[in-house]
Amino acid sequence: MVDTLSITLAQLNQVVGDLAGNAAAMLAARERARGTDLIVFPELHLIGYPPEDLILKPALIERAAAELQTLAAATADGGPAMLVGSVFVRDGALHNGVALLDQGKIAAVRFKHELPNYGTFDEVRLFQPGPLPEPIVFRGVMIGVPICEDIWQPDVCRHLADFGAELLIVPNGSPYEIDKDTLRIDGVAKLRAVDTRLPLAYLNRVGGQDELVFDGASFVINGDGSLAVQLADWEEQVVETRWTRTATGWRCDRGEVAKLADHPEDIYCAMVLALRDYVDRNRFPGVVLGLSGGIDSAICAAIAADALGPERVWAVMLPSRFTSQESLDDATECARLIGCRYDTIPIGPAVEAFTGMLAPVFAGRAPDLAEENLQSRIRGVTLMGLSNKFGPMLLTTGNKSEMSVGYATIYGDMAGGYNPLKDAYKTTVFAIARWRNAHRPKIGLGPEGPVMPDNIITKPPTAELRENQKDSDSLPPYDELDAILLGLVEHEKSVAQLVSEGFAHGTVARIERLLNLAEYKRRQAPPGVKLGSRNFGRDRRYPITHAFRSA
Repeated sequence: MVDTLSITLAQLNQVVGDLAGNAAAMLAARERARGTDLIVFPELHLIGYPPEDLILKPALIERAAAELQTLAAATADGGPAMLVGSVFVRDGALHNGVALLDQGKIAAVRFKHELPNYGTFDEVRLFQPGPLPEPIVFRGVMIGVPICEDIWQPDVCRHLADFGAELLIVPNGSPYEIDKDTLRIDGVAKLRAVDTRLPLAYLNRVGGQDELVFDGASFVINGDGSLAVQLADWEEQVVETRWTRTATGWRCDRGEVAKLADHPEDIYCAMVLALRDYVDRNRFPGVVLGLSGGIDSAICAAIAADALGPERVWAVMLPSRFTSQESLDDATECARLIGCRYDTIPIGPAVEAFTGMLAPVFAGRAPDLAEENLQSRIRGVTLMGLSNKFGPMLLTTGNKSEMSVGYATIYGDMAGGYNPLKDAYKTTVFAIARWRNAHRPKIGLGPEGPVMPDNIITKPPTAELRENQKDSDSLPPYDELDAILLGLVEHEKSVAQLVSEGFAHGTVARIERLLNLAEYKRRQAPPGVKLGSRNFGRDRRYPITHAFRSA
């Protein structure tokens, strides 16, 4: 029986499906952890999380088993044991589990019991739940290993404590959401630690995966509910924690307590890291985007520069006859502040060509939304032409307020490969723009100082598709619109409920109608990072065709 343990928490990024690369990174982290007893990796780290239906490929399962054996063999050198998340097959059933690798072999395996089946999670359709797990004996210490969702309900942790667990290690794949770090610590981990009187090490992954981003922010809570260790958010870290057996049980020694990003830096970092991993792992040389002189495209250009470096960002102004000199000046200054490539390609000749081509069939009809959207679609075709010719991925720049009510042109400004603002309401866009003009994010590769002229933030938003156009011509003020959308989207409130909170019936009913009508557009929108609890696509899955209206 030992009275001290050293456990290294490997808060790492991972690439879904890159088993060899993930395994190599784990062995490199193990080398850094030499001298410790055990190194722990996040949930499903060997294959990447979330694997989605990739996990149903027999070839992947076979390769995961082979890589796990290779990792196990590496532990024959007397160095640290490894606690590795992977996929396992038992009696024909697929399980999400962890393996303790020690002294050259797979010493123990435990399976996840609670399978999440809500929001972004579809584990019930992929895995079979394991039985209530028993502790793993390691160096004479009974270690409970609840996996991610296993601590969100009390049963698994209580079962482990009843069966003699002396401490809990929790491998996680917990995606970022606004205020999620507080929920993890105060709303879940402390409750389990105090309930069982056992210390709890919570290890999360970091990095982007399509529409999800993982913030890391791993931590250790002692059995009295006190915070012993806090890892940084948004960065890879390999951190040794030291544990001591006391008269009242095991306790983690006080270690570094990193300060987590405040709001709205956390949102901004989520956008930066998600975009960085998406572009790099899909092997794009950089990004191209339309820079209109408005706040949405300006902050997207800044996010791209912080994610990739300004040298990998190409901003293009595509003016029409409705583009103001103010917009031209603001876009030019924005690109200068960011330090990215900037080109101007007027779309007037294409607009004239399309207008002339369509004139015979449009005859007798006054100009309307069709002509406005034609400009947006010409811009989309132009930007996609640059993407095809030179290789950068096209960023779209529409925010969640616009996407909610369909204030976006399908096959126009919605065309592209990724949208950093897809889950950010317009009020959030204003908040992060003000923040970025005063701060540089800790993970940013962009310039110090402001990234856009202040006029971009303060002037009234406009699409500039007709004379003197303003967003307020078509939409309520964004403070009001976003409050209504939060009720309809995030909280699933009815029109009547929102009216009882003080909103005008006609306004709410109109916004609900627009929200439902725009579902077909959102289905065809590019992916974008999830920020809140109800993003379009992974969380909120509505039928395109339905007749229900709460009004």
